[in-house]
Amino acid sequence: MTFTGFTAQASNFLTALAADNSREFFEAHRGEYVTTIRQPLEDLLGEAEARYGPGRVMRPNRDVRFSADKSPYKTNASIWAGTVGGIYLSLSASHIDVGGGIYDPSRDQLDRARTAIDSHPLAASELSTVLDALTRDGFEVAGPVLTTAPRGYPREHEHIELLRLKHYAALKSVPITASPDVIRSSWEAVQPLIDWGNTFVGAARSWP
Repeated sequence: MTFTGFTAQASNFLTALAADNSREFFEAHRGEYVTTIRQPLEDLLGEAEARYGPGRVMRPNRDVRFSADKSPYKTNASIWAGTVGGIYLSLSASHIDVGGGIYDPSRDQLDRARTAIDSHPLAASELSTVLDALTRDGFEVAGPVLTTAPRGYPREHEHIELLRLKHYAALKSVPITASPDVIRSSWEAVQPLIDWGNTFVGAARSWP
């Protein structure tokens, strides 16, 4: 189906779920979850996969095995699509975070990115240009960043701010009722960041 956007009902559901995060509540309102959140996300994912590559709608269930918080459900809903880098969208009760890039890169991806920034002038200049443009457009670079230089690099390195990055992704917050075109244009804006990752970083070869 064609994605037509999210409605205030999605916000209402997530607000209510935060207030009563129980299996009983979720099962009693599963139809509302499917209609207002799951199906729109599936529709949007179908559109995203056609351009960015395979993806998924994240499960609503939380992994509580190693958490003191045993709340069974996430109070946001999200999708991801891509190969090396990709696009991302997270729906919460108050807003949508939309963007993309490479979030949580593997150890070998981090090594290749930092090597490129250090030794390939074009890699550093392109990344700086892309991130500056995204920042001007209201995006925030995904964090946190290292508080010092990564091992093997001097703190006085000319590209130290880029070397301290732990993620090569950016997100922008938009209203929960933002139009599909706003979401699409946000993904268009992060395309240069996705391209940078495809060119200079490549796919993960190990994890973590």
